Amino acid sequence: MWKKTAQLHRKIAPELIALIEERYDILRHIQYAEPVGRRALAIMLEKGERFVRAQVEFLKNAGLVDFSPLGMTLTPEGRLTQIDLAEYIKVLHGLTMLETELSEKLGINQVIIIPGDSEADNKVLRELGRATANVLDLYLKDNNMIVAVSGGTVMATVAEAIQFSRPSITVVPARGGLGEQVEYQANTIAATMANKLGGKYRMLHIPDGVSEEMIGSMLIDNSNLVSVAEMIKQADVLIHGIGQAREMAVRRGYDDEFVYQLINSGAVGEALGHYCTLAGKDIYTTSSVGLQLDSLADIGLVIAVAGGRKKAEAIVAVTSAGGQDVLITDESAARAIQSII
Repeated sequence: MWKKTAQLHRKIAPELIALIEERYDILRHIQYAEPVGRRALAIMLEKGERFVRAQVEFLKNAGLVDFSPLGMTLTPEGRLTQIDLAEYIKVLHGLTMLETELSEKLGINQVIIIPGDSEADNKVLRELGRATANVLDLYLKDNNMIVAVSGGTVMATVAEAIQFSRPSITVVPARGGLGEQVEYQANTIAATMANKLGGKYRMLHIPDGVSEEMIGSMLIDNSNLVSVAEMIKQADVLIHGIGQAREMAVRRGYDDEFVYQLINSGAVGEALGHYCTLAGKDIYTTSSVGLQLDSLADIGLVIAVAGGRKKAEAIVAVTSAGGQDVLITDESAARAIQSII
């Protein structure tokens, strides 16, 4: 239905497509910032106040936006319309066909593409988080399931986007921490996600990259770590990010010579401590307690989330290594991936 509507729209009234996208963008901004005033909204949109005033008046008269002394909010109908518009925008951009193409060529059950570029627009980053939360809402049952989550900026947006509860769920970090900002560490994200779900969480107090010998001695002396490590291996769901090999190697504190050798060996992508070539060959793995790429077959649902054109090669590398069930990305990365494959 959407596809035929979009074709007719392009043929009969192509000049209205830009207006539809602008009104969709206004609804999206209001949803993220509500309650929000018209002046603040104009600044966020980088549009003139006169233009914004005219558009929000139209949306109010259509029953999609409410005005109050605190600012504008979406009505229930406005929220439903925003969801429908998001799907229509995907069709207009040709993203539904691209989702099918990438799913087939990458060998992934489902690819979800968010319109836009998360590198340039923070709203798109939030949409990645919200799309991931929606997949979780459909999959998670309230029956003592275990969810493992990695660290990073995108994972933090996933945790914040959760708006449903599953009290029996336990959330654990997928691997040890990188020593980055505390709000982006896997332990913190696991705790945030568990609180949003109304469930429980366990923390893993082992840094990523610790030697195998030290990991062994730490596990011997700490039964709690052993318990958490076992829970991670039994995860029913894994949500993880994908990074560029060079960037992740630098973040882990490797010296310049090692980074050079790693990149010179063809590494372009990283996930769960595994550095992969474009063809999916794993050429180096950091030592850590937690999940690894070669152990994902036992997990019921594996969701990879990453966006931005610069991560396209990394996404191809990690998905080519196998084990992924769902890829959630943005339009910028998806079109770059299409060019690569």
